[in-house]
Amino acid sequence: MPTWRCVKYCGACCHLDPSDRPDLDQYLSGDELALYLSMVGEDGWCVHFDHDSRECSVYDDRPRFCRVQADVFQDLYDVEPEELNDFAIDCCEQQIEAVYGDRSLEMLKFEREIGVIH
Repeated sequence: MPTWRCVKYCGACCHLDPSDRPDLDQYLSGDELALYLSMVGEDGWCVHFDHDSRECSVYDDRPRFCRVQADVFQDLYDVEPEELNDFAIDCCEQQIEAVYGDRSLEMLKFEREIGVIH
């Protein structure tokens, strides 16, 4: 069974373009939405995403909506902890495909990391 894991140097989730997420106001509080929108750069990428290193420059202090944790996903998306693994895998696959493509190196790395490809 695949197990969700974040893929280092991917950053697909850092592509924050709000036009790709029209329902942000349905799961983020007013303050969280304002913070989210303040993080979106002109190119749709998070202003804290370093394109050269492909890492988050505020990772340790990133907002809670950037954290893949059972309590956060239950609060924001009503995802029960036992459903988090499958939900996170689906989210990552959709986001990686949207940002990089379904046959991208990032998708291959993700599939390998979660145990779909050996």
